[in-house]
Amino acid sequence: NIKQQDFELKIFSGINDWNTKLDFLYQPNQRNTIKFGANYTYHEFTPGNASGRSGEVIFEPDEIYKQYSNEGALYFSNDIEVSDVLKIHAGLRYSSFQHSGKITFLEYLNNDLTGSDDNYRHVEPRLSFRYKLTTTSSIKGAYTQNYQYIHLASTSSVSLPTDLWVPSSPAIKPKFADQYALGYFKNLNDNMYETSIEAYYKEMTNLIEYKEGVLPEDNTNSSSDDAFTFGDGDSYGIELLFKKNKGRMTGWVGYTISKTTRFFDDVNNGIAFPAKYDRRHDLSITASYKLNDSWDLSSVFVYATGNAITLPTERYIIGDNIYTEYTSRNGFRMDPYHRMDIGATYTPKKKRKYESSWNFSIYNVYSRKNPYFIYFDIEAPEGEDGSIQEGNLTPKAYQVSIFPILPSITWNFNF
Repeated sequence: NIKQQDFELKIFSGINDWNTKLDFLYQPNQRNTIKFGANYTYHEFTPGNASGRSGEVIFEPDEIYKQYSNEGALYFSNDIEVSDVLKIHAGLRYSSFQHSGKITFLEYLNNDLTGSDDNYRHVEPRLSFRYKLTTTSSIKGAYTQNYQYIHLASTSSVSLPTDLWVPSSPAIKPKFADQYALGYFKNLNDNMYETSIEAYYKEMTNLIEYKEGVLPEDNTNSSSDDAFTFGDGDSYGIELLFKKNKGRMTGWVGYTISKTTRFFDDVNNGIAFPAKYDRRHDLSITASYKLNDSWDLSSVFVYATGNAITLPTERYIIGDNIYTEYTSRNGFRMDPYHRMDIGATYTPKKKRKYESSWNFSIYNVYSRKNPYFIYFDIEAPEGEDGSIQEGNLTPKAYQVSIFPILPSITWNFNF
């Protein structure tokens, strides 16, 4: 909801899902575990609708624009202990997605079996293994293929949270990813400590981005298919973990260094650029301390590289028109995100009929002003109106932050 002087704009979007699933587990022997099942989801999208006001003039849609999709899957997986040192997980998933109005489940099922132009069907294999080097160390590896039929469209030129979820359609193909992972895992001191290092690499195709100059409100109250362009991407990184499992003090330290890049012929002059949610550094530290039988103390610290966004760098006038120059796509980094939370949980002695606990916590202890979005305003010299023609207006960037220090009390009980 954006308000400025006599202008107001509201943009809203959402998804409603109806989901059902059925899962089975069969274990013919101790070394073989089979899982199989099916699931179905009916999606109702409100991809982007807008209403607004300019002075006394109000504009709003005659009806809310919606899109409907059906998504289903069948899967089969098998965990096999080949030997005392080697374990293999193999799986296969058949997925189907249809974007065709308010179609019934039986019609969807019939189209899925017979085929239709607006129905995507894919087979997704996955394979992973664990090989024990010693009783306390092992190597794990995995390969997966995934299709994603719902897309997240992010506007890098607007740091507001205006991301939209849009379904695949005849014009928007499903995303596809190949992912590889390999890691080394080691337990220490009779499993008191866990350590691991794992590397991954992912290749992605059929990714979507907004076309140059397109904003979320440009395609509200209608299909947004024409607002997007398509390209590829990759993501790779290394994850480190140190975890303490036993004793009064438990917790972990996890750190990931990674890079996520996009490659679009029609964006950023064809030059590779970072994804909006590219996180070069991601750190989390947690600790829990059992003071006695009634009191437990805890704390969490998180740090992450800031979002990559596109900001204006210059603004100039030619005739009566104002032109704006921007950085390269996602060429500016917002400040990093970090905060610390602390908490204490009191658990009284168990009653005969129920048990309960009290949690006292403080979110964002040092009230870090993490960036939520950035907006620009124009300032005139003090005591003057200022004008663009005279060149005495100064654009200035402002950062908006939410969720400062927040204490809370929670009572949990069960019976």
